[in-house]
Amino acid sequence: MRYSLFGESHGPAIGIVLQGVPSGLAVDADFIRAEMARRAPGKSPLATARSEKDEVRILSGVFEGKACGTPLCGVIENTDTRSRDYAATRHLPRPGHADFTANLRYKGFEDYRGGGHFSGRLTAPLVFAGAVAKLALRERGVEVAARIRAVAGVDDIPLDLAAPDVEALREAGKKSFPVIDDERGNAMQQAILEARSEAWAVSSNVSLSAFPPDSAGRTLMKISKPSSQGTSSPCPRSRASPSAPASTLLS
Repeated sequence: MRYSLFGESHGPAIGIVLQGVPSGLAVDADFIRAEMARRAPGKSPLATARSEKDEVRILSGVFEGKACGTPLCGVIENTDTRSRDYAATRHLPRPGHADFTANLRYKGFEDYRGGGHFSGRLTAPLVFAGAVAKLALRERGVEVAARIRAVAGVDDIPLDLAAPDVEALREAGKKSFPVIDDERGNAMQQAILEARSEAWAVSSNVSLSAFPPDSAGRTLMKISKPSSQGTSSPCPRSRASPSAPASTLLS
């Protein structure tokens, strides 16, 4: 599947156009809503305070609950925008953001409010795209599970890369903070909150596995992806996660 994002953080809406969606794919609305609810902001002190429902309105590509095979377009309205909060940053690019790059690329005509087209808000339509991809994989008997592997040097319990505990990964995916060991997860969350209070940032690592549901742990692919979590400041600093490699791991 190929995709194209559109919209800006403080515009009327954001969305995505998916091409190559298999015709006849059952588009499970309840499953998509559940995936979107996991990402929706305003529910945790670890995330942005912006409150959005993240409800997807499908404009094309689906008929009677099945994908047509034509471009599938999903739109998400923006309802909680406070553009005045960004007036002071119009000519002050924020570290760790795409403000400066966007300004150069679009010669000053970019919508800078909330990061515009390069805001984290644009991850909402990506989650929608991921939900559709999961549905397509599910029809082929492939299951996908992910967890937070490390934050700020705090590691979740290790799993066998060749034969991970599938049920443990499934259970982790049901949690609002998806780790296998909740005690270690609490330590990660505390590290994030401490970093936020000091205007620091922390590094993190997310692990993704794909496998057939009846594989008893046989992994088709495992990806370990680094990311960051915390808050930015005029002069952000970072607390490293030594155990979180910057490379991508396939096994």
